[in-house]
Amino acid sequence: MLEHGGQLQDVARRTGTPWADWLDLSTGISPWSWAAETGFAPSAESWRRLPDDDDGLRRAAADYYGGEVLPTAGSQAAIQALPRLRAAATVGICEPTYAEHAEQWRRAGHAVVAVAADRIAQQLDHLDVLLLCNPNNPDGRTWTPATLLDWHARLAARDGWLVVDEAYIDAQPERSIAARSDRPGLIVLRSLGKFFGLAGARVGFVGCAPALREALREALGPWPVAGPAREMAMAALRDHPWQQRQRQRLHAASAALAADLVAAGLTPAGGCSLFHRVVTPDAADLHAALARQGIWVRRFASPASLRFGLPGDAPAALRLRRALQTLAPGAA
Repeated sequence: MLEHGGQLQDVARRTGTPWADWLDLSTGISPWSWAAETGFAPSAESWRRLPDDDDGLRRAAADYYGGEVLPTAGSQAAIQALPRLRAAATVGICEPTYAEHAEQWRRAGHAVVAVAADRIAQQLDHLDVLLLCNPNNPDGRTWTPATLLDWHARLAARDGWLVVDEAYIDAQPERSIAARSDRPGLIVLRSLGKFFGLAGARVGFVGCAPALREALREALGPWPVAGPAREMAMAALRDHPWQQRQRQRLHAASAALAADLVAAGLTPAGGCSLFHRVVTPDAADLHAALARQGIWVRRFASPASLRFGLPGDAPAALRLRRALQTLAPGAA
């Protein structure tokens, strides 16, 4: 199994620092959770009944995403299932990116090739599938809807697929192409985990053409999303005032984090509303030094870099700022 952010219980056990004393910035999950802030509680019936596909979640999701989507147990469920729904193919993946994508396509027997971001247009004719994260994790790179739809048209003309993972796009909805995902060969993955701060609910969605949507539904089996999680997702997707407030504070917190990193001599080399990435040969040492202060960030080996998630409140932001001023190269 690949390594991911979080896993703080294991870190606490290995270091001897209690879990509650850590500042966990290792994921790109919003520190503000819709459920925690609204006090949402699922109905008693959602615990007693099997999930109902006609409970209104599909309608709420279609309104939010702009088209019919399939609920899944997080986007990870679709990431694992989709490669098994296509014959052996050459799959281009723009790296670095979320490592599960390449892993799952390789496991299913496909030929996976790394594609440089500035070479996608030139290499497209040699690919059967192109997979992108938009915004990309961990560098925050984005592509415009016009560019993505042009690449999709070129692939679809020869029965190819464009798979776009939009897990981090909710703060920039104008960049999403989910509303066009009913087109054959276009597959869009969405998640409630990051923007809504609901990673533990394990709710995601897949937008794609009807035939593939039905094939994916069969592959995932019945009841992929639990009843209480369905109720939570439905309410969160309909809460437009909260979504607007969330976008505003994510943008503000992201700008503040970037400023703190710059002030510490760690200018971000990319990011988005939910994280920033710092590329530095000192990544391993900085990671260890921050950990000694109970601050957990995500480290990447190639290129040597750190990804910083958002502190959730003023004390957390101050704690990180002081640590950066003490430890980072170029600190005052």
